[in-house]
Amino acid sequence: MTRADGTEERRTRGSIRARGNSLQVRVFAGKDPVTGKDVYITESVKGTDKAAYKAADKVQTRLLAQVDAQRAASTIVTFSYAVDEWLRTSDLEDSTRDGYVGYIERTIRPVLGAVQIRKLTARMLENLYAELRRCRVRCSGKPFVEHKAEDDHDCKAAKCKPHKCSPMAASSVRQVHSIISGVLNAAMRWDWITSNPAKVAQKPKQKPPQPDPPSPTDAARLVEEAFVMDDDWGTLVWLVMTTGVRRGEICALKWSRVNLEEGVIEIRRSYTLRRGVGKEKDTKTHQMRRIALDTETVVLLIEHRQRCRDRFAELGIDLTDEMYVFTGVRNVDPTVPYSPHAVSSRYKDMAERLGIKTHIHALRHYSATELLTAGVDLRTVAGRLGHGGGGATTLRVYAAWVAASDRKAAELLGSRMPKRGQRKLAERPKKKSAE
Repeated sequence: MTRADGTEERRTRGSIRARGNSLQVRVFAGKDPVTGKDVYITESVKGTDKAAYKAADKVQTRLLAQVDAQRAASTIVTFSYAVDEWLRTSDLEDSTRDGYVGYIERTIRPVLGAVQIRKLTARMLENLYAELRRCRVRCSGKPFVEHKAEDDHDCKAAKCKPHKCSPMAASSVRQVHSIISGVLNAAMRWDWITSNPAKVAQKPKQKPPQPDPPSPTDAARLVEEAFVMDDDWGTLVWLVMTTGVRRGEICALKWSRVNLEEGVIEIRRSYTLRRGVGKEKDTKTHQMRRIALDTETVVLLIEHRQRCRDRFAELGIDLTDEMYVFTGVRNVDPTVPYSPHAVSSRYKDMAERLGIKTHIHALRHYSATELLTAGVDLRTVAGRLGHGGGGATTLRVYAAWVAASDRKAAELLGSRMPKRGQRKLAERPKKKSAE
């Protein structure tokens, strides 16, 4: 028998069978778009007597109605349509949007695009995540050749290779889950669905952060080498190391946000490059913060400002507050900041020459771990780093160093406690003097 939509109607859409001391109601709900396997909705009813079978009949009728409702005309909105509407209405950063679109087009839409959103289940999503963790292209497991061209071609010349399964990283699968969940949350707000299956679907566990800051010895070598290269570069590396600012934030810093009299810098903006075009945007947490500077850092910035003033004077340019603090090696235009990519590349080359395996973001970790190890309280460290949640993010990322700081606090408190021998001596009753 064939239904109006062209799909084959099963003779038995539901069944009731005894399982031990209960009855299992089983209703066919279609095929899983990820695995192609049949999907059934099941529910149990206690007992195996006549009353139990009567109750099971009612459960079966309800489940069949639930499946039929999913096939009704009101449920024709597909996930593909929903994701397009979500992208159109969401307020996303350009770089974030580009990343999301990549996941959607490569991974999500080919699998779930044609599925009506009311038919999406947590099981479907978990099947997708499991397939991606096995192989990112969701192959059948049978050997095949990955062709580099679609038309007739010479595989040897095109360098076609046999497929090797490559699992998608757990963090990437979590990103896929986040996108799907965001789309379904929007569908709930728009009354297209009544519940979000992504909320109950299990996703890969998030690995705890493992920051790897340079050691104090390596940090000293890095900043020393930076000043040997040139004073401007040395000042940039020093400032990142002592404040823990992000790469984009140091590039977007303007002289108007540097108060050398108070010894404070304000972090309000970040600078990013997208397809070769640079632009300023809000900080990662969309909040400004003020970071206090130590005396030596203030002196370095005063000297750096004077160098910039002298350099621009030779070009007939006056230094103004709206100019960027750091403008790069070959850049003579003070209205164009240091490229974030150039900062990372130059730092990496410098570290490799010294034989140190690190990157520019690790200086942020260095600043945080040094402060925590020194006993600075968590909220202060979180404020300097620009972490939200009152220190929850800082605690999650730097838990090991917070524990070390807690140990230091314990030792400090223990050192201030009265000595055990002294306490016993104080408690001992005084002897009466002989008359």
